[in-house]
Amino acid sequence: MLTKPSIWIVLIFTATAMVSCTGLGRHSEQEFIYKDIQIDTTSARTGQGATIQFKGNPLPLSGKSIQVGDKLRSVNLAKSDLSLIDVTDTGGSVRLINVVPSLDTTVCEQQTHYLSEKNQGLDQQVKLITISVDTPFAQARFAKEAGINNVKFLSDFRGGEFGETHGLLLEDPHVLARAVLVVDGDNVIRYLQVTPDLGHMPDMEKAFQVARSLVNGMS
Repeated sequence: MLTKPSIWIVLIFTATAMVSCTGLGRHSEQEFIYKDIQIDTTSARTGQGATIQFKGNPLPLSGKSIQVGDKLRSVNLAKSDLSLIDVTDTGGSVRLINVVPSLDTTVCEQQTHYLSEKNQGLDQQVKLITISVDTPFAQARFAKEAGINNVKFLSDFRGGEFGETHGLLLEDPHVLARAVLVVDGDNVIRYLQVTPDLGHMPDMEKAFQVARSLVNGMS
């Protein structure tokens, strides 16, 4: 017959083993499963007067429009520790900027996983950045749970200033349009795609191709 101290030892050991097994199970379940989401190959316009579709309804964009050849505009974004960084100060090298409405949605999640996992070594040559209106804490939680450590997350939660400044803000709901930009070391936008439908994926492979060509042109 087990004494009470022995019973507690058995219970603690069993609970520890269960937690360990559960942790192993979670790790295996974290392997991201890509869904069949439509990819847009064209781009919507940016800025005031432009619209994108969501579930068949037009959503108006606000802010000053941007296009390829323009320079990235100076605006502060929040890092994971709540300190601010000017988006133009991320320069010095080619950057691939992934813009999503919210990381806690299916398409945004897949878009960010694709950036992290499907770039075929591009992350060793360019800076990968994701911008959303999620709080820095939510972005940090997402990155940890997704196992993503090769993407820098910056938050536009302080009023959507990045979105407004680059013509990518959807006022209602207050989120960013879905977009991908390739920016060179001089902060010139060399590639820009805004998905005409908010529920579709951008053409990430095209963005990878442009970023890679810029890196190769510098070497």
